[in-house]
Amino acid sequence: MSTPVHQAIAALPVPGEWTWQVVVRPRRRTLGIEVADDGGVLFAVPPDADPSAVADAVRSRLPRLALEVRRRQHRPAAPAKELIGGTSFSYLGRRHRLKVVPAQRARRVRLHRGWLELPRPESADQGARRIAEWYQMCGTRWLTARLPPYASRMGAPAPRIEACELGTRWGALGVDGSVKVHWAVLQLPTALVDLVLVHELCHLRATGHGAEFRRQVRLVLPDADVREQAFAKAEPELWRGAVG
Repeated sequence: MSTPVHQAIAALPVPGEWTWQVVVRPRRRTLGIEVADDGGVLFAVPPDADPSAVADAVRSRLPRLALEVRRRQHRPAAPAKELIGGTSFSYLGRRHRLKVVPAQRARRVRLHRGWLELPRPESADQGARRIAEWYQMCGTRWLTARLPPYASRMGAPAPRIEACELGTRWGALGVDGSVKVHWAVLQLPTALVDLVLVHELCHLRATGHGAEFRRQVRLVLPDADVREQAFAKAEPELWRGAVG
């Protein structure tokens, strides 16, 4: 169904090959733009959104949005791993080889003497879930300790934070102000994990990804542009639980 907001966006020079839609979300106060893994674009707007204001905001973001859509459309398939001895898994930028151990000898996944030990699972899917849970547990602990200095630098109290499964998103800010980071991000070097962390914290100060938001990010991370380029290069290679 066409709406005034939909018509306003359709009047912009949006590439004809894009797949996009407008969704009204009652809890939103400003425009939100989400790009799916296949390059599809979703414009999330509040019920009282002004079509002209939305069109202006979308127009200003079209160049960066076009880059993101193109990157998503041409990204390689999500990598899969074999859960066999010697398979490499990264945690905070350091590589650890997998060691499958007898289930009786260990009850949970752990880092031990440089190896990532996995109690022999009943199936590859079960093993992948256990490793993902290990990333979530260790990642939540690490992020909880990492967050306060950044929050303090922004003059804000440290919100609750956790590493969890977020589907196609790398980070999210909850309606209660809590921060969520995809567990797969914990595979990256700390400088890039910090980028995701600061990105979500800055949404406490500025909604959307406009000029004010980018200013907030750069106040905390002056080299954010360099980190963003490195993240864009690294994130297609992140393992997100697929097994072969």
